[in-house]
Amino acid sequence: MPELPEVETVRRGLEPVMTGQRFCTVRLNRPGLRFLFPERFAERLTGETVLALRRRAKFLVADLAGGAHLIMHLGMSGRFIIERETMVRPGTFVHETPRLPAHDHVVFDLTGPARIIYNDVRRFGFMVLAEAGALDQHPQMVGLGIEPLGNDFHADALDRLFSGKSTPLKAALLDQRLIAGLGNIYVSEALHRARLSPLAEARSICGPAAAAARDQLAGAIRDVLNEAVAAGGSTLRDYVQTDGALGYFQHRFRVYDRAGQPCPTPDCRGTVEKIVQAGRSTFYCAACQS
Repeated sequence: MPELPEVETVRRGLEPVMTGQRFCTVRLNRPGLRFLFPERFAERLTGETVLALRRRAKFLVADLAGGAHLIMHLGMSGRFIIERETMVRPGTFVHETPRLPAHDHVVFDLTGPARIIYNDVRRFGFMVLAEAGALDQHPQMVGLGIEPLGNDFHADALDRLFSGKSTPLKAALLDQRLIAGLGNIYVSEALHRARLSPLAEARSICGPAAAAARDQLAGAIRDVLNEAVAAGGSTLRDYVQTDGALGYFQHRFRVYDRAGQPCPTPDCRGTVEKIVQAGRSTFYCAACQS
């Protein structure tokens, strides 16, 4: 599933095409994706102008001139394809899944002119609408935690969020009710950079004695996310940018999917290991992440 850097990369690709433009027509080629489309979905969008396109956690949110908000989630394999005049760039995938018209489920024709197509082989993505002034109360948004790239995310926030929690540190970082948007890949990478064990209790980084560890972790999370966004995300199976270009951060992974390889930490003689936590693969070095 695309994580925060991938979703942010998609947002940046779509923003100049969508912002300030009006939906001339909206075509739905099926009644729904993971969920049924909202009642009168195409009709309600047609004629609306996109004021802004932003990201909340792993969601894309288009703020509409009429006050409503279009919430979009890519699911496992969703991708947006931009067509403008004679330029059509459907993209190339590392694990090839050719774009088939049968999987073009939503087509937006905008002023500009531009056409944006939502293609989703597995149909785990979805699109819903939040009423004006009710975005934070929408079921998909209620209870989301702080943004890891926002101003509210820092070492003191980790101290507050993890205080008294005996759950493993990795599980706490993946809890969307605490920190919204972090995913399996980048949590593994950040914990390795901070030299913290994914198996340690979350509360182990709380309190005055662990201030340095919290600072390291908060900085590592910000750094790894910003570097991944700058690299265009990570190309894993079905993920691709809107212009067809591939993300390259996967070439900078230190531990993720590197089981059996030497730990890249200088002077560490450990080996990257793979374990399973709550059904999710965790990659770490037991020698330097203790």
